[in-house]
Amino acid sequence: MASLLRADPWGYRLLFLGLAAALLFVRLLPLGNAAGSLPGPDVMLCLTLAWMMRRPDFLPVWLIVTVTLMDDLVLMRPPGLWTAIVVLATEFLRSRTALTRELNFMAEWLLASGLMIGMLLAYRLVFMLALLPQPPFGFAVVQVIWSILVYPLVVGLSRLAFDLRKPATGEIDDYGRRL
Repeated sequence: MASLLRADPWGYRLLFLGLAAALLFVRLLPLGNAAGSLPGPDVMLCLTLAWMMRRPDFLPVWLIVTVTLMDDLVLMRPPGLWTAIVVLATEFLRSRTALTRELNFMAEWLLASGLMIGMLLAYRLVFMLALLPQPPFGFAVVQVIWSILVYPLVVGLSRLAFDLRKPATGEIDDYGRRL
């Protein structure tokens, strides 16, 4: 499957869209979300950050906006707020493609963790400034901690299942373009 995807970035884009739809479907299922239970990780955010660190050319802005805005609408979050924060974080990573290509995994994990924490704080700050009711801070922190812990698993599965890896310095694609 990975060899079929490697030839065309559109294959990875469709795969990302399919994974996003599957993750949204799983989040909508009534599985273990009793009152008072701990929140799970935001796997979609982990997937987006992992793919953006590996191959930013596979995730154009319009795809990230579409997927995240659909998540906002279906999960009944304020439309566009989380989308804007995710787009800012992913564009921050896109502008540092050369840096993230050279990072080892621990440094990449720390960068992704810092981004997740910064995104949580920005989201909560906007809620506070707009005087909107917020879920308890502890639940949001638990979700971010779970997301940070799940990030290596998402990266590993993306590498093993879809052969999504960082391009080496000077690597070229099948058409002779530098990656």
